[in-house]
Amino acid sequence: MARRRATEMQDQPPRYFVWVRGLDGPEPQKWAALDFGVDGWKRSQVLAYLELAEDERRLSLSMLARRYPPPRMDNGG
Repeated sequence: MARRRATEMQDQPPRYFVWVRGLDGPEPQKWAALDFGVDGWKRSQVLAYLELAEDERRLSLSMLARRYPPPRMDNGG
């Protein structure tokens, strides 16, 4: 697989819509890549993710959040 230049990656909108664990519940984010950090430490914070279609990549977070609601969280504990 060929590596892309950094400038080529910056021209493209984020590819993934991600729900992460926030202080007040699920928070939406857009990521360019599924980078879970060293040893995957971010993985436990990710509740759900979806690779966006080309035409969805430029949509706002609020539009994507309405289109793809957050996963239900277990409040038991």
